[in-house]
Amino acid sequence: MKFTLSWLRDHLETEADVHQIAEAMTMAGLEVEEVLDPAAKLAPFTVAKIVSAERHPNADRLQVCHVETVDGMKEIVCGAPNARAGLTTIYAPIGAYVPGLGVTLVEKPVRGVVSNGMLCSASELELSDESDGIQELPPEIPVGTPVAGLFGAEPVIDFEVTPNRPDWLGVAGIARDLAAASVGKLKHFDIAVVRGAFPSPISVRLEAPEMCPVFAGRVIRGVKNGPSPAWLQKRLTAIGLRSINRLVDVTNLIAYDRARPLHVYDVAKLSGTEILVRAGQVSAATGEHEHLIALDGKTYAASAADCVIADAGGERPIGLGGVMGGESTGCDETTTDVFLESAWFDPLVIAQTGRALGIHSDAQYRFARGVDPVSVTPGLELATRLILDLCGGEPSEIVFVGEPPASPAPFAFDPAYVKRLSGMDLADDRIGTILGQLGFLVRAAPAGQAEAWLVTPPSWRRDVEGPADLVEEVARIEGFDSLPDTPLPEVARPAGGVLSPRQARVRTARRALAALGYAEAVTWSFTKQSTAALFGGGDDRLVLENPIAADLDCMRPSALPNLVQAAARNAARGFDDAALFEIGPIYLGDGPKDQRTVIAGLVAPHAARHWAGAGEDALFALKGDLTTLLEEICAPVASLQLVQGQNRDWWHPGRSARLQLGPKNVMVEFGELHPRVLKALDADGPILAFEIVLDNVPEPRGKLGKARGTADLSALMPLTRDFAFVVEDAKPVGDLVRAATGADKALIADVRVFDVYRGKGVDDGFKSVALEVVIQPREATLTEAEIEALTAKVVGAVEKQGGRLRA
Repeated sequence: MKFTLSWLRDHLETEADVHQIAEAMTMAGLEVEEVLDPAAKLAPFTVAKIVSAERHPNADRLQVCHVETVDGMKEIVCGAPNARAGLTTIYAPIGAYVPGLGVTLVEKPVRGVVSNGMLCSASELELSDESDGIQELPPEIPVGTPVAGLFGAEPVIDFEVTPNRPDWLGVAGIARDLAAASVGKLKHFDIAVVRGAFPSPISVRLEAPEMCPVFAGRVIRGVKNGPSPAWLQKRLTAIGLRSINRLVDVTNLIAYDRARPLHVYDVAKLSGTEILVRAGQVSAATGEHEHLIALDGKTYAASAADCVIADAGGERPIGLGGVMGGESTGCDETTTDVFLESAWFDPLVIAQTGRALGIHSDAQYRFARGVDPVSVTPGLELATRLILDLCGGEPSEIVFVGEPPASPAPFAFDPAYVKRLSGMDLADDRIGTILGQLGFLVRAAPAGQAEAWLVTPPSWRRDVEGPADLVEEVARIEGFDSLPDTPLPEVARPAGGVLSPRQARVRTARRALAALGYAEAVTWSFTKQSTAALFGGGDDRLVLENPIAADLDCMRPSALPNLVQAAARNAARGFDDAALFEIGPIYLGDGPKDQRTVIAGLVAPHAARHWAGAGEDALFALKGDLTTLLEEICAPVASLQLVQGQNRDWWHPGRSARLQLGPKNVMVEFGELHPRVLKALDADGPILAFEIVLDNVPEPRGKLGKARGTADLSALMPLTRDFAFVVEDAKPVGDLVRAATGADKALIADVRVFDVYRGKGVDDGFKSVALEVVIQPREATLTEAEIEALTAKVVGAVEKQGGRLRA
């Protein structure tokens, strides 16, 4: 909904500027979308006078004009056919933005002659749709006069109308609310009754009162149609409407001024003397809906759910009631006699017609929200007066058929309810004044009634149904910024809870994985049944009876499928190097004991290519992250057994393993996911993952996450010794590392694998594992004998694991 400040001032006495009006509207609950200021757009343009105009030396259709401007004399190249000496026109300086062309002027040569500005047409400034040349202004206008003032450009307020406030679709309704908000004083206009000079030759019959309960109209004969006066054209153009002719413009003006849609029919084009209001019909012979060519030139098929206006004994449709008139009875320059319609149509019927036929006219927009039924006759009288003033003619008596809907019923209201519901402490007089200014009728309640007032909503406020609605009206007019700032009462803080060991572990794991660079994902506890089957689930016990979606119909047996799909979605959007984790439940059966909590992580090692190669093996990097995580949650890492070849079938058989505390307590499975599974999930490999069953991790003996003591740092330099052991190819290297570490826990600070060799010098079926042992003296520098003794301990510990020191 758009309107100008001058239009508002026709209904409201106010000194407020457009920005103050917009602020007041916002505070009163009217959502202002934008304030359009054409004057700002025209600010760079001023009046100029062409002193001389000579043919361009290098172009026959261009002229070089010497122009007197606000910036002094300027040489400007112009191609307009009407450019001539002595012409007063519009000047745009260098740097001005020309809205009709969408360009900013720069100083540049035109066929060898530099143009120091531009002479503009009305269309180039978006003041008209088309122009034959540059704008010609009266010669008496002084040079330098701002163009914005000449064309009466004024700001336009554009705001969003909520569905419950159809009265805001008229400027008069906006003025009423602003007057109640103390922005100005509302002007009251009595609509004079125009007496009819003769009985109406056109009668009206309602055949569908459920669609159109009331219909009024009158004939005005002897009118002279034509272009509207300048003030009317300007008013409609300012809000984006195209001026058509006087008769049509009057109906558009009243629709936006009073939220009262009207329609005019050319009497000469009507067939018969009766207008019938009925439902749409279907041909008994063909079964087709009747068709109407509307004023927008499109053909619409009216169904039985649509309200149709018909003539010719009800046979010919001439309009869709409350939506759009027909082309066959439209008014043009030759119209002399008109039938003016003012009716009220059921909002639900009009809304459904607009939606079904795809018509969104101004009339449909208003009737679908609910036009004031009481405005039927006043709107007709107001339109009659305007038509007589602009077009002349003689009116008939009014034809009025049907009964308008009943006005809203009164209800009891206690003004104290305002404070109880909103906290605003307002006097009863102030509350009554606000309601009265908004059109509510307030009177004392009958004796013996608890509430003090009886309030009747106005006919245009059918959204007000009870006391709470009245409190809202009072609060928005008084100003939501007036709501009291009252702090809530103090509430004693509950004692801080203590995390269980499981909760503490989950929090520690979450922080550890985030520190390692993993992003947490929160996915559904469901998945598709076929996907669950890939991970050992999918049996009927885990299928949901009422899933929220077709692809989430089964409880997940693992957190990995959802993480894989999340990684695939990231890869499809250009983020293919994902590192994700999730901590949540999985379901191995349909009972509470079959639920487990897991910590699942996933890496899609698809980093950008580099000249130095792929770098560290991603699988061992994942194992390192897993080991770090297990240490953080106080899992017995030193006691874990690494077993290969026994993982379940969604893992890659040659690149996966499990960590366990014996065969009955499998704590972790990790490695590369099977390509078959990734293909089924539409994910590109390789993808590495791990899944820790938190229920299988023994509870820590001490307090999880307790502060560490002071660092036990030695002042002595560490030293290293390298060893190479030959072991069977199937022997896990981790067993050798643990054995070497346990040889002397007091002196051995770390053991690192730095080479694994198979080939010449090593028997088939064996491998050579090179270890670097870091020795950290504690109390004194070690002697050679002590070092040799420690070396023997390391060799002996590894030999117990089947290792043999390589010669």
